[in-house]
Amino acid sequence: MIFTMAWRNIWRNKMRSIVIMLSIAIGLFAGIAVLALYKGMMDARIRTAIDAEVGHVQLHDINFKKDYEPKYFVTNGEHVLHEISKISGIKLTTSRSITNGMLATATGSAGVQINGVIAEQEYKASQLKNKIIEGKLFDNTKKNQVMIGKKLADKMKLKTGSKLVLTFTDTSGSIVSGAFRVVAIYQSVNAPLDERNVYVTMKEMNTLLTIGQSFHEIVVLLNNDEDLQEVQQQLKQKFPSYKIETWKEISPETDLLVKTTDQFSYILISIIMFALAFGIINTMLMAVLERTREIGMMIALGTTKVKIFLLVLLETILLTLAGTPVGILIGWLVSNYFNKHGLDLSGMGKEMMSSFGYSTIIYPEFPTDKFFGVILIVFITSIISCLFPAIKALRLLPVEALRR
Repeated sequence: MIFTMAWRNIWRNKMRSIVIMLSIAIGLFAGIAVLALYKGMMDARIRTAIDAEVGHVQLHDINFKKDYEPKYFVTNGEHVLHEISKISGIKLTTSRSITNGMLATATGSAGVQINGVIAEQEYKASQLKNKIIEGKLFDNTKKNQVMIGKKLADKMKLKTGSKLVLTFTDTSGSIVSGAFRVVAIYQSVNAPLDERNVYVTMKEMNTLLTIGQSFHEIVVLLNNDEDLQEVQQQLKQKFPSYKIETWKEISPETDLLVKTTDQFSYILISIIMFALAFGIINTMLMAVLERTREIGMMIALGTTKVKIFLLVLLETILLTLAGTPVGILIGWLVSNYFNKHGLDLSGMGKEMMSSFGYSTIIYPEFPTDKFFGVILIVFITSIISCLFPAIKALRLLPVEALRR
């Protein structure tokens, strides 16, 4: 009986009920849209960090990352690479020789990280080949070639064909220099890394460092992200004397950003629902005040306060149930559309986006992992919103209510 009365009461004023249903739908859609955008941005940042920057796992000498001293290279590197390749789930591995040094030109100098790479392997490990916007790939028939980032090129006023000098220390601590010619300029979605990293061939780098065929870093890419912890544990068991880190440890700012964004998204949804709650309170309070005589009559005839409370609660829940599927459907359709076609945020500024490591094209993704959390927040909001109107109804005195 209470359910039937609640259903009929909703449709007494159709326009008001439709407005509150649409308000719930729009509020839920806004929450889903925010979560979908954040999920798309976080997934894109993680994929960039893994596929184009640091890989899933990196292996170094335990002392290397303290000061990036060239003498701390991976001992028996080829053997280590061979053993790593035997582990199940590994997609590819590559090695790098790394040191910090100075890049100097006629116009000035800048501190950089110099990466000695095996070209064909690096093109796959960090997608370096796809980042090139000017120039060409390393040519095995030519010497002293270097690839630099666009931001560094703009800062140092360099272009393809320009000459520069790289200066750093070798394994004995002696200062060595090499003259190089810019063969290509690359641009990634992470401008700060572009400004800091330059690439040369490992063979020429190792000659200057006097480390022969050795290297300082092994990068590991996996077939599945879910295997990350398992592979790290296997590597630690096989090579206990080396420092083995996942992308979360190498790029803690990315991991922190993901966790912080998750928390912030829930806070934002709660704010949206809090604003929506005032609309629900206003609607239900108006409905109660319009039916003052009716509620007074019900109380006079012996209807318990529990049933009056349930009546108001059911009306609120029914309105929420009617608006929720609409909001979810719109959110799902819009998220899927932009997930396929991409959302262009270039209006926010390409430089600004790249300074945080993001592309201007974001692919929002429907937040299935947070779906039930969002629904729970919506229903908690509706229940809390009905409390004030319900209390107002319960405080009505039959005699005074019937006089109105």
